[in-house]
Amino acid sequence: MQTKLALIVSDTPQAQAGVEALRSSHDWVAPAEADVLVVVGGDGFLLHVLHEMLDWDHVLPCYGMNLGTVGFLMNSQQDDGRPIAQRVAEAHSVSVRPIEMHAVDKHGQEFCYYAINEVSLLRETRQTAKLEVRVNGKVRMEELAGDGIMVATPAGSTAYNLSAGGPILPLGSRMLALTPLSPFRPRRWKGAILPESAEVEFRIREPEKRPVAAVADQKEVREVRSVRIVASQAKELTLLFDPGASLEERIFAEQFEV
Repeated sequence: MQTKLALIVSDTPQAQAGVEALRSSHDWVAPAEADVLVVVGGDGFLLHVLHEMLDWDHVLPCYGMNLGTVGFLMNSQQDDGRPIAQRVAEAHSVSVRPIEMHAVDKHGQEFCYYAINEVSLLRETRQTAKLEVRVNGKVRMEELAGDGIMVATPAGSTAYNLSAGGPILPLGSRMLALTPLSPFRPRRWKGAILPESAEVEFRIREPEKRPVAAVADQKEVREVRSVRIVASQAKELTLLFDPGASLEERIFAEQFEV
C-alpha cells in the first residue's frame, strides 16, 4: 500500500514561494488521513508542528524540507530528481524522545509542557536568578546564581545548549545536558551530563525579588516557583532524513566544526 503523505507549509513568504512545484508533484491527503507529514519551512516551524502533534496526541513521522534559515532538523529542498514519495520511502528514521516540564507558578497553578530541544529557566529582570538544583530528590547545588540554567536533550544539544557552552550529546545516548547560563556563583561550574532517567528539579530562591520564567522550547511560564523535568516515557517522535544526512551524522559532524 502506498504511503499517504500530507503537505504542511510554513506561512513565511520564502516557504510559500518555494513550494509551488512540490504542491503539484504529488497527490496529497489531509493531515488526519496521512501516514507521514512533509513539513516545509525551517527548524522553528518543524518544532511547532511536532508540538502540535504532541498536544493532539496524534504523532506521525515527519520529513522536513528546508525553506528556512538553518535547517538542522530538515532535509535539503533541492530537487535531486527523485519524486517526494521516493525520498520519503528511502529516508532514514530517527526517534526523538521529548522531555516533560512540570512548572508551578506563584499562584500554585501547575503547567505541563513538552520540550524537544530544551527546557530553560531564565531571569525575568535585571536581578540575578538564584536557583536550588536537585537531582533525583537530592540537593546537588544549594544556590546557583546567574542568568539561569537549561536541561537539553541530545537532539537539542547542538542548539541553544551548544551556544551556552554545553556539551554535544550523541543521538541515542539517553543522556541530558544540564548547562548553566552565565553563572556568577559558582563561577567555574560548567554543568553536568545526566542519565535520561534522572529527575531534575529547580526551586527558585527569593522568587518575589528575583522572578524566573521557565520555557519549554516555545512555551513559557512566568514567575515560577519550582520546575521539575523528566524524560517522557509515553511520547516518541520520528524524524525522517535523506540517506547520508541523518540527524545523528549532523550531530557527530557538529563536533568537528571550527
